[in-house]
Amino acid sequence: MNPARPQPTTVDEYIAAFPPDVRDRLASLRRTVKAAAPGASEKISYGIPTFWLNGNLVHFAAFTNHVGFYPGPEAIAAFGEALRSYRTSKGAIRLPHDRPLPLALVDAMVRFCVDGRQAPPGKGLEWRRP
Repeated sequence: MNPARPQPTTVDEYIAAFPPDVRDRLASLRRTVKAAAPGASEKISYGIPTFWLNGNLVHFAAFTNHVGFYPGPEAIAAFGEALRSYRTSKGAIRLPHDRPLPLALVDAMVRFCVDGRQAPPGKGLEWRRP
């Protein structure tokens, strides 16, 4: 995104700010997350697309050479073996533009995040490891 442009206020605005090839990748990622987390709502948080379900569920963002996908440290740890061919950090995955998006893996990770979140009555958000 161009830093001179105003910050997007919707996911549609965020995606529209990129070249067509990146827009297509972001739209595919968005569709995959929406399908895996139908109860989540979308918003812009930290300046990037965020899916919200009793708290931040996952984020994604476009960069020059990759799309960053942010499912959190629990998902990164749980899917460590499947993520071996990607650059990861504690809570992020770099999905390079020169490789197909691993949409089945993204779907599984989002479902893991949805399943791992629970908000018991009278308590805050907690992670439940399956």
